[in-house]
Amino acid sequence: MSAIYILWLRELKRYVRSRSQIVASLGQPLLYLLALGFGLGPVFRKAGNGSYLQFIAPGVIGMTVLFSSVFSGIGLLWDRQFGFLKETLVAPVPRIRIMIGKALGGATVAVVQGLLVVVVCLAIGFRPSNVAAIPLALLFMALIATVFASLGIAIGSKLENMQGFQLIMNFLVLPIFFLSGALFPLTNLPKALAVVTSVDPLTYGIDGMRGALSGISHFGMLTDIGVLCCVALALIALGSYFFSKIQL
Repeated sequence: MSAIYILWLRELKRYVRSRSQIVASLGQPLLYLLALGFGLGPVFRKAGNGSYLQFIAPGVIGMTVLFSSVFSGIGLLWDRQFGFLKETLVAPVPRIRIMIGKALGGATVAVVQGLLVVVVCLAIGFRPSNVAAIPLALLFMALIATVFASLGIAIGSKLENMQGFQLIMNFLVLPIFFLSGALFPLTNLPKALAVVTSVDPLTYGIDGMRGALSGISHFGMLTDIGVLCCVALALIALGSYFFSKIQL
């Protein structure tokens, strides 16, 4: 357990020391909130769906957690490039503990960044429908972070260098975000799009957060939690397997 704690703590220290990363992590969410939240607000309101800012805020929080957790996992490539990964893997510690430590560290950083975006949302006018449900929203943030930190480690374990990073970004991470229902309601979708959104794990994370923070849930929060827990366990197992196959 000490190895898990050390790697978790290392990820947190690296994040705290990178002040530029903390500031930069707020740029894209702020752009979405201002440009879409206020820009499309009148259209959304005329369609009879209420405030678009109230609708999109959970999606933007989920986006922040998604990007941060995946990138922290793919950060495994930097550890490999600078030799830290080799030093870690030669330690007399089971690799599954190393993987879990890195996943938990990346997930914790992602949740912290998500909380910073929550503060930004509150500052520009977002208001939770039920303050008592905020801990439930935090649970969904943690589940999203765990799912995609594990996915990032699985991807980082298979990539040899940063050349495949842009491919992963364009053909995996961005589609996961845009097809999750973060920016549009899940009701009355075309059948093909409804099927695609239903197999996107981020859909259930954002739906759960939206249910907790705004009182709008498409699948039901018990379904959201169940799906996320199953996907998290599957990706932790997959990430552990790929991580155990890394060659020094």
